[in-house]
Amino acid sequence: MEGFARCFGDVPDPRADNACHQLVEVLFIALAAVLCGARGCSDMAEFGRAKEPLLRQMLRLAHGVPSHDTFSRVFRRLDPVAFEAAFGKFMAGFAERLRGVVAIDGKALRGAFEHGRRSTPLHLVNVWAVEARLAVAQRLAPGRNEVAGALEVLQLLSLDGCILTADALHCHPKMAGLIRERGAQYVLALKGNHAPLLAAATARLAAAKARRQAEQTLATGHGRTERRHATVVTAAALGRRHGFPDLAAVARVETRRTVDGKPEPPLVRHFVLSRPFAPNKLLDIVRAHWTIENQLHWVLDVVFDEDRARNRKDNGPENLATLRKIALNLLRNDPAKGSLPSKIKRAGWNDAFLLNLLSQMR
Repeated sequence: MEGFARCFGDVPDPRADNACHQLVEVLFIALAAVLCGARGCSDMAEFGRAKEPLLRQMLRLAHGVPSHDTFSRVFRRLDPVAFEAAFGKFMAGFAERLRGVVAIDGKALRGAFEHGRRSTPLHLVNVWAVEARLAVAQRLAPGRNEVAGALEVLQLLSLDGCILTADALHCHPKMAGLIRERGAQYVLALKGNHAPLLAAATARLAAAKARRQAEQTLATGHGRTERRHATVVTAAALGRRHGFPDLAAVARVETRRTVDGKPEPPLVRHFVLSRPFAPNKLLDIVRAHWTIENQLHWVLDVVFDEDRARNRKDNGPENLATLRKIALNLLRNDPAKGSLPSKIKRAGWNDAFLLNLLSQMR
């Protein structure tokens, strides 16, 4: 509990001064509940009642266990920026592990929409440390503007020595310049939304005599085989010509997939690089980027049921999304064997295991 209080004890309490339950205790119970499979505020209250004897070993609970209305009010009113800053303080304990590829991508919370606005759910920008397999930060995309949200969240991070990857939406000079300011290299996908730069990069790749190439063959299972071919050429002049900060090279990655012996049409992608990475290294970086989809976004939807969460009022959806990422990081950081669903079940069944998960916050 002491470690949790150090990280989250400074989060401003949005309630009146006569609130019965301490904010840090409400947040601690909520996190413990999510670690045990809670999906919403009613589950948190039910968890608190079921685990009250265990919770009293760590908390005062001067006024008993908070009700589901208390949990709902807290998360609706809690300042999400302050809560995300506390999340960042918690992640500082893992800072030495933040290295290698860091991926950034947006994710919609499909169930977080007001009545009659199904087409505009809440949209978040997530930052994912590939090697550590940890969610590093998140930020609300203001007005569903993912580009603005990405620029805001990067301002919070120190990325010295990292390689930041993003899809073509984030391939623009402001993003490239900010990434370099934060101490990272970049590998950004390049598509038709920057048509002049794409045309120049394509021409440079076609005309360059001095180029570096590599090919990888991946047996992906279920009858699928992929062959990936990468070409990298230096192109600093393109960066100067198109106002793209520190652009050092452009690259082309061609993927050919065979499924059950039948070849599929090739997929060709282009990238701008702040460093002329070796082609084999580039293939690894490009492949690593997609772990933000299958190891973060997919897990949040399938294991934590995030897409079906109907918390939609005020700051509730954003704050609960932060809480789920904290829980995911604790589960991932635990060295015990087992899948994430099995760890969640074990945390609910075994108090010692739950306490071990929470003890990582020190």
